[in-house]
Amino acid sequence: MRPKKRTTIYDIAAKLNITASSVSRALNNSNHVNEDTKKLILKTAAELNYKRNVLASNLRKGENKTIGVVVPRINQNFFSNVISGIEETTYSKNFNLIICQSNESHEKEIKCVNALINQHVDCIIISVAAEGTDYTHLQNVIDHNIQLIQFDRVVDELETLKVINDNELATLEGITHLIEQGYKRIALLEGPQNLNIFRQRKAGYLKALRKHKMPVIDELIVENAWTKELGAEGTRKLLSLPEPPDAIFASTSDFSALGVLEVATSMGFKVPDELGILGYANEPFTELTSPSISTIDQFTNYMGKTIANLYFQESENKDSVVVPRTISVKPKLIVRASTSRTQQV
Repeated sequence: MRPKKRTTIYDIAAKLNITASSVSRALNNSNHVNEDTKKLILKTAAELNYKRNVLASNLRKGENKTIGVVVPRINQNFFSNVISGIEETTYSKNFNLIICQSNESHEKEIKCVNALINQHVDCIIISVAAEGTDYTHLQNVIDHNIQLIQFDRVVDELETLKVINDNELATLEGITHLIEQGYKRIALLEGPQNLNIFRQRKAGYLKALRKHKMPVIDELIVENAWTKELGAEGTRKLLSLPEPPDAIFASTSDFSALGVLEVATSMGFKVPDELGILGYANEPFTELTSPSISTIDQFTNYMGKTIANLYFQESENKDSVVVPRTISVKPKLIVRASTSRTQQV
């Protein structure tokens, strides 16, 4: 069954044999319509189940009060919590959110961004997909005078407002913890190096090893192990080496760390005594696994609020030019059973 046609001001005008402009003025409580006519128009609007088109009304006034958010995956705890933080803040300001997901597809990301531009949103908040290398569509946002805020996965070359984690420092602290627990052959599961966050985490890993005068061993660095399945595949290769690692840092996500744990358990490695496991993101399941997984908390809800507040602060700024700047949120190492050795070796 086809949906019922939406009632417009023209339907109300036709029924009452008056002009659409008179209906519009009455619905906007204008003083230029007499009270009796206004009451009749409001009564007819209610009878016809008229619903005001807020978007069209705001556009006529030169405002939209809508923010678009583009993320790789809505169902990941990191992104859903960031969105939650954004929504809490935007709701308090009577702004609406349009949420899109790219599913890590560059092509879909472009379509999402173009759709938001066509919706005349006031701001686009984005964490870029893993696939992309050409970011012309983001420059297009700027060219349309739409505020662009990047978070987490950002394009360094684009000078915009950015909210990021201090990934290098967090990784440095995580690897230092593993070294302090007595781990000596620490492997890295890294993500796509075209994304800034994974470059930063690898930099933190290398910096920690060098700081503690430990060798960087190429065979212990696994490229593009950024999903649970790829993390598991990389772990099987690492644990099958003649001299396997005694710790694995899944720098990409806790899902990758979960893949590490499952493979290690199936191959008979005792965690944490024979193998330490450190993840990234503090997904809820990391507390529930056996053993629980050490990870790095990114303070996602706070990050979302920071992003939204940054937009409103800039909107209230009397200067017409937004000065690009980066706000860094410091993550926190969460030590759990997967890296807490009963005795150091």
